[in-house]
Amino acid sequence: MRKYIVLTILFVLPLVVYLFFASGINHFAQLPVLKNNVTDVSDYSQESFKNKITILGFFGSNVQDKHGDALNLNQKIYKRFYQFKDFQFLMIQPIGTDSLVLNLKNDLKRGTDTDLINWKFISLGNEELNSVFNSLNTNISLDSNYGTPYVFIIDRDSNLRGRDDDDGIKYGYDSRSVADINNNMLDDVKVILAEYRMALKKNNRFKESLE
Repeated sequence: MRKYIVLTILFVLPLVVYLFFASGINHFAQLPVLKNNVTDVSDYSQESFKNKITILGFFGSNVQDKHGDALNLNQKIYKRFYQFKDFQFLMIQPIGTDSLVLNLKNDLKRGTDTDLINWKFISLGNEELNSVFNSLNTNISLDSNYGTPYVFIIDRDSNLRGRDDDDGIKYGYDSRSVADINNNMLDDVKVILAEYRMALKKNNRFKESLE
């Protein structure tokens, strides 16, 4: 019996470990850049994409209908990564939705025990909002309320990240779909944060070598 246990550990355990680490299709790979130089919100507000990993969204003027989408993102993504120093959620809203956004924030607070300081909302005029959205250059459109259920990953250099593989180009992630968030977005956020950590370590080693 001891012999079989040893053989199981030697042959089965490494296979299980391999399958675990190979489970994400983008694991250990860089997340493709789909569009360079997305218009930075700093052109219109005090917030910025620079030096941040940003989950960018547009909840629209009917934000009262997006509470479920926001809770999906909060539970599956934000709660896992909010303690990462340079990670933020940034939602661009049409002017006049402040009271609706406040209700959404209160709903998020009731649904989580995490700090929501990096859940950020800014209000822009329709022209400015469209300018940022159109600079993403995706196959996704805003609806008549200047909103979309899709959210986007913007890297610290204001580039749009996503997937470009055999299944086609994936510009954004559907916040209505727990499956899309779990099976795609979660993996991709892990990848880009791993990229960022590796870049920070590399830069720190370079600085140390100069000192």
